[in-house]
Amino acid sequence: MAHFRDSENLTRWVRILLYAQIVVAIASLISGYLEYQLLLSLQNGTFEAVEIALAESAAGDRRQLVVGVVYLILLIVSAVVILKWIHRANYNARQLGAKGMDFTPGWAVGYYFIPILNLFKPYRAMKEIWKASKNPSRWATQPASRILPLWWGLWITSNILGQVIFRLARRAEEIPELIGLNLVSQISDFLDIPLALALLVLVNEIHAMQTTQRRRIESEGEVEAVEVPV
Repeated sequence: MAHFRDSENLTRWVRILLYAQIVVAIASLISGYLEYQLLLSLQNGTFEAVEIALAESAAGDRRQLVVGVVYLILLIVSAVVILKWIHRANYNARQLGAKGMDFTPGWAVGYYFIPILNLFKPYRAMKEIWKASKNPSRWATQPASRILPLWWGLWITSNILGQVIFRLARRAEEIPELIGLNLVSQISDFLDIPLALALLVLVNEIHAMQTTQRRRIESEGEVEAVEVPV
């Protein structure tokens, strides 16, 4: 299959980045909990001296900043690699013989960046990739993986919480407001763990199915190359 693009290395990097997200999310949860305890102490006035409170607050801010920057960089890198993987998975599904797919490789990625449409189009594109990888010749009649709606539900929830956190952060000045922001952030960090795991399952399933289909086709003979639209 000369037109099939091997995705073994790309899939390996997606796995590494998703596992890294889980590790950093746990670190962020720990850091967030420590910040929560600090905020409660400040609210209750349990520090023996103002100097101690200021020192603890400064140390907590530095810790939160480091974790936040690392997490942000990791998410940006992960987004680039995962979107590249989605593009290739769509392309390879076509090379395996899937015809009549509604989403091109480009739009399977592009819909993530279009408001309103990004609420449902990327899910449908991933669902199509999964079904086409399962059975390229009869993909339209294939039942989809049950992990798909779980993954997308967690993705939407994560994005909503991100918007909530952004708005709370803009006006949080008093300690009660900072405590509320902290709790929402911890919930978001916690949900990022099953989100990464759900996507990891999907990536592994699609990669395994496409690898199996490729080996089957190579053992039976070449299929006609499919021209892939952008």
